[in-house]
Amino acid sequence: MNILMLSSTFPYPPTRGGTQVRTFNLLKYLSQRHVITLVTQRDRDVTDTEILGLRDCVEHLAIFERPPDVGATAGILNKIQRFSTFVQQGTPPSVLNRYSVDIQEWIDSFVQARKCDVITCEHSVNEIYVRSHFQKQLRTVVNIHSSVYGTCLNQLATGVSENTLRDKINLPLLRRYEQSYCSKFSEIVVTTEDDKIQLQAFKPNSKIRVIPNGVDLVSFPKRTADPGGHRLVFIGAMDNLANIDAVCFFSNQILPEIQKLYPDTTFDIVGSRPVPEVLTLQNQPGIKVTGRVPSMVEYLHKATVCVVPMRTGFGIKNKTLEAMAAGVPIVASDRGLEGLAVDGVGTSLKALRANEPTEYITAISRLFDNPQLRFELSCNARQLVETEFTWDIAGKCYEQVCIGSNDKG
Repeated sequence: MNILMLSSTFPYPPTRGGTQVRTFNLLKYLSQRHVITLVTQRDRDVTDTEILGLRDCVEHLAIFERPPDVGATAGILNKIQRFSTFVQQGTPPSVLNRYSVDIQEWIDSFVQARKCDVITCEHSVNEIYVRSHFQKQLRTVVNIHSSVYGTCLNQLATGVSENTLRDKINLPLLRRYEQSYCSKFSEIVVTTEDDKIQLQAFKPNSKIRVIPNGVDLVSFPKRTADPGGHRLVFIGAMDNLANIDAVCFFSNQILPEIQKLYPDTTFDIVGSRPVPEVLTLQNQPGIKVTGRVPSMVEYLHKATVCVVPMRTGFGIKNKTLEAMAAGVPIVASDRGLEGLAVDGVGTSLKALRANEPTEYITAISRLFDNPQLRFELSCNARQLVETEFTWDIAGKCYEQVCIGSNDKG
């Protein structure tokens, strides 16, 4: 098949964040059997070497410059105008910020010339390029990495919204937006059952398929030895709001109490683009902020425990799956374990669950003191990833969606 994939986020290397990881690995799988044309945008930090690396993965690569983010520097009048446009047209400013007229013209021409059999939007932000009439001549798929409405609702509920008043006003508009754009697609793909339930409530007749994230088992091998000690780690892009909240919450409310019990406890915050709020955490005892590193798995293998103290953010977390694949015992929140059967009746224990500070302290102490429990979680979690969460499994399911197969794999 000829597949046109749209990704306003440049998906290479697949280490910059969750969107890049999912997009690249599904693209990589599909390119083994189909002709892929990828349309994407490059930010200023994308190098020529990275462009060459991505070009090797697809048949055709169309790259456009990303428009400047006017939202970051907009004055009050401009913000009012942007909000007015959102109310009238129904498209959020975060989507319009990335919109490119040049890309739209390129896609319209490509589709009109019937050069593709299916068009996929890798993340819902790309839905803006898909016109309603496209469905009449080709298959249209939107791969919703996480619901914008669900994310906004969750951030308000957990108190981590950057602008509470703005998000309260935006919430019904985001609901209307998500309901509206879903109607343009032959099929909708989500990462968790929770997202499916929510979107099904918006559009009861929509075809929605749950395809979880996966892990590259070669890049994340199971560690061969337990290092012991009292070393904690968190991995993830450190300009992401949900990750920023997670490490600040853990560093300020949990780590000091752990260090009272285990004074030599350290906490590595590993991930690219740390914002000033995260860099400031290094002033606290035992905390190291690494920034971007060549290999996440090296830090995972050195850690006694990986913590995933997410309080917001929807979907299966790549960071959780990667730590599981690496064989590192995990203590995580309900959000950090979303979509994963890790505990409960009839389920082998694969991670420890915690949401409140006291629960984190108890769970981490249990793992620090119990090598056998660490070994049990390590083995069970790796087995779960191997059997249910590889990119080959996800890729096969995504291929079935693209070709319109009803086979559930």
